[in-house]
Formats: sequence, structure tokens, C-alpha cells
Amino acid sequence: MRMKPSRNLLLCLCSMLALGFLYYSSWRISLRGWGHRSLYDKQGFFLKLDGTLPLKLTYKYGNLSEGACKPGFAAAKMSAIYPKFIKLAPMFLDPNYKQYSKIGDYPSPFGVKSQEKIIDILLSNTKIYGLGEELDSMSCKTCIIVGNGGILANKSLGQRIDEFDVVVRLNEAPVKGFEKDVGSKTTMRITYPEGAIQKMEHYETQSLFVLSAFKALDFKWLRHMVLNQRLHSTDGFWKSVAKHIPRQPSDMRILNPYFIQEASFKLIGLPHNNGQMGRGNIPTLGTVAITMALHNCDEVAVAGFGYNLSTPLAPLHYYEKIKMSAIKESWTHNISKEKEFLVKLVKAGVIQDWTNGICSGGC
Repeated sequence: MRMKPSRNLLLCLCSMLALGFLYYSSWRISLRGWGHRSLYDKQGFFLKLDGTLPLKLTYKYGNLSEGACKPGFAAAKMSAIYPKFIKLAPMFLDPNYKQYSKIGDYPSPFGVKSQEKIIDILLSNTKIYGLGEELDSMSCKTCIIVGNGGILANKSLGQRIDEFDVVVRLNEAPVKGFEKDVGSKTTMRITYPEGAIQKMEHYETQSLFVLSAFKALDFKWLRHMVLNQRLHSTDGFWKSVAKHIPRQPSDMRILNPYFIQEASFKLIGLPHNNGQMGRGNIPTLGTVAITMALHNCDEVAVAGFGYNLSTPLAPLHYYEKIKMSAIKESWTHNISKEKEFLVKLVKAGVIQDWTNGICSGGC
């Protein structure tokens, strides 16, 4: 039976329309996918960072009274601008640290590979692996990372700093004599052997001593400190180190090296170098501390961060007379790339910068 020409034409038109619809649909999907990718930078951060709360966060936090701690706020805002962020990393190493394969795959400073035996010895002696019963039981914690920048001088922020639940200080930055500007409260002091306070009288009466290990030798040094053994040699350190830490083993911790790994490879985008320490791929201790706080604190603030190289005669640190001009190009750090990351956090309101040094006056 022969089909009428008009019917043939109709079938042909229908086929063309169907094919056209499929092509148009795939083209729109392709465009939508392309547009989605263009919303994010190469690190995975949302390009539009204006500090505006997503609608779901506005509903969640909008009715809280002024000054009330916002549970999960820092992690929620971080996830909003960086969807790959997962709040999974504990602050310190504990006996279950081997289950975190991401740190087991890398040597120091990005992991614990080949250091498991000595870490097990350290953990069996320290016995406590959190901030302490009171802080660990809090449903909402505010944290501030106090940097060592000269920008802290004469700001009279001490009382406000002390109001935070957790006050984190770095290396040997002193408190005594600078309380008006930097406060007197110290929850923990994060450091490495070369940065640790060497004069016992400069230590606070109470605080956690937290090692951030940048090399295998740092774990051996901590073993001497925890076991109160005499340090016979300082070979392998790039400058002098403390030979005693006035803390009980129960007040010593090991910072989770995942934060160094995440800050370097994911958040800042420094060279991977096959997971080895190399030129320009180590984040500063301050940025490592901020990364730690994003995972473990509900609200995060910083003070004393940021170097303004346009003011060479300004003080580099709040506690000494060395000038900004003393900053030299670092072999290990990439300050400009690191600043790009910190500016994102400030612009998006993930962290609050109380001394306005990260954006150098404006974001």
C-alpha cells in the first residue's frame, strides 16, 4: 500500500522537529553546565563574594539575638562559597588518627607517613586529645586566631579578645606586657620547635601546647618534651629550639596535619610537589590555624593578620622593633597566594578580621 505524499512530508517534519528538540535541549544543558563552571574559580570558590547570606542561612541565623553564638556558622558560610568543604577533621591527633587516610598517604608536614610509631608513643603519654571537658562540651564555640602583626599595636583589643571561648596564639608571641592590645587569655599556643618560647617565664600559667609538625624531626623533639628527656642535640633544626616545655604531658597536643594539607593543596592552591615540602608550598602557621578553626569552631575571627609592604617603616610584629622592610622573599611560603585565600574568607564573611589587615583597608 502506497503512503500519500502529504503523510510522508508530515512524518519527515515530525522527525526533524524531534531531532531539533533533542539538539536544543542538549545545547541548553551544555550551556547551563558551562555557566555553572564559570561561577567558580580554579580552586572551587564561588566568584561572587559579597558577604550576603544564602537564603537558608538567613532563615537559620536571622532570628538569633545580637551577640549570640551562631552554631555551625563558619562551616555553613564556608560551604556556601566553597562547596567542596566538609567539616570532618578533628583539631588534634587522637588514637584513631590512622583512619584518616588522607594524612597517612603523606609525610610531614602534610601527613604522618612513617611517623606512626612515634606518634603512638606520644599519644599514649599525653592521654587527652581535645580542648578540655568544658570547651569540648560546648554546643557553640567562638574562636579567635591572634596573629603576631604590628597592626595589633595600640588597638586596645585585649578585652574583646579575651571574651572569645577559644583564643589561639602562634609561636613565641608574648602576652605579658601587651595585655591591653592582645588580651591575657590563651587557650592554646600552636608552634613548631624553632618557634616555641625558650624562656620559661614567658609562658602563660595555663594553656595547651600544640605542635604543628613540619618535619619528622619535630615529632622526635616533642617526644623529648613530653617525656621530659634531655635534648642532647639540635642538629637538623634551622635555628635554636626550646629544650623544655613547662607543661604536663596532658597539656600537650599534636595539631592534625590535615589542615596543612588542605590549606596548601586545596584552599590556596600551592604546588603539590608529589606531596613533599618544596618551594612555596607551605602555608603560614596563621593560615593553618584558621583552617583548623573553620573545621572546629562555630564562629571565627582573626586579629593581627596582614603585612602592608607599602609601609616599610611600620612594625612587623607588635612585640619588637623590627620593621616591615625586613620581610624577605620566603622559600617555603607564597604570601601573595595565601592573601588571595584570606581575602576570600573576609569578603564572604566566613571570618571577621578585627584589625583589617588582610584586606589592607578594603576588600
